[in-house]
Amino acid sequence: MSDRPAAATLRPLRPATPRERLIVALDVPDMDAAHDLVIRLTPAVRWFKIGSELFTAAGPRAVDVVLEHGGRVFLDLKFHDIPHTVEAAVASAVRLGVSILNVHVAGGEAMMRAAAQARSWASAYVIGVTALTSTEVDVIEIVEMARRALDAELDGVVASPRETAAIKEACGSAFVVVTPGIRASPVPGDDQRRVGSPALAIAGGSDFLVVGRPVLRAPDPLEVVERIVAEAAQRIDFRRPSKSER
Repeated sequence: MSDRPAAATLRPLRPATPRERLIVALDVPDMDAAHDLVIRLTPAVRWFKIGSELFTAAGPRAVDVVLEHGGRVFLDLKFHDIPHTVEAAVASAVRLGVSILNVHVAGGEAMMRAAAQARSWASAYVIGVTALTSTEVDVIEIVEMARRALDAELDGVVASPRETAAIKEACGSAFVVVTPGIRASPVPGDDQRRVGSPALAIAGGSDFLVVGRPVLRAPDPLEVVERIVAEAAQRIDFRRPSKSER
C-alpha cells in the first residue's frame, strides 16, 4: 500500500473567510512552546507556519502536532539546492502532510520545476521565495521573480504587502501570494523592513497572511489574532481586483 496521503487531505482550499487566510508562525525554540501555542490558538487559527528554528529542534513531530489538532501546515524551509535534492525534499515534505511549502526562486527554473513535479501527486502548494522581508528590493524585481515561478509551474510566491497587487496583475488571480511581515501595530526590535497591515495585504490581493512576533510576544495572543482577523474582514470585500478578475 502506498504511504502517500490522499490529495483531498492535503489540498489547501482557496481561503473563503478572513480567518482561513491567517497563518501564525510557530517561531519558537522547542516543541513544548509550539504545542502550547497550538492548543491555545486552535480552533481560532486554522494554519501554522513551521520554520527552520522549530523544525531543527523538533523535526517532523512539529508537523504532527499541528495536524493532530486539526490544523494545516505551511513548512517554511526555503529549499534551495540541486534539482534532484529539492525534488526529494519536497516529496518528503508532502508525505508528512504539509499543505504549503516553499523553495527559493533563486534556485533556478530546473529546480523549481523539479519541486513542482514532486508535489504533482499530492496537491500541496509549492510556492517560491522571492526576497526576504528583512531586505529592501525593487517591486519590478519581485514581479519578475514571480513570473519565473509561474513559468516553472509553481503555485505562487511569498511576497510582502508592497508587491502583492503588482504580482496579481502580472500573474493572475489564481497565482497564490503568501504575505509575511503582517503587523497590526509596531513590534519593538523588529528587523522586518517590507511590512504592512492586514488591510494593506488584503487590498492588494494576498491570499494568506503570516503573523509571527505580534502574536508570539503578546500578553494575549488570541486577542491579537482576533484583531488581525477583524481588520482583514473589514477590507476583504473592498479588495482591488486584478485584470484577470475584471
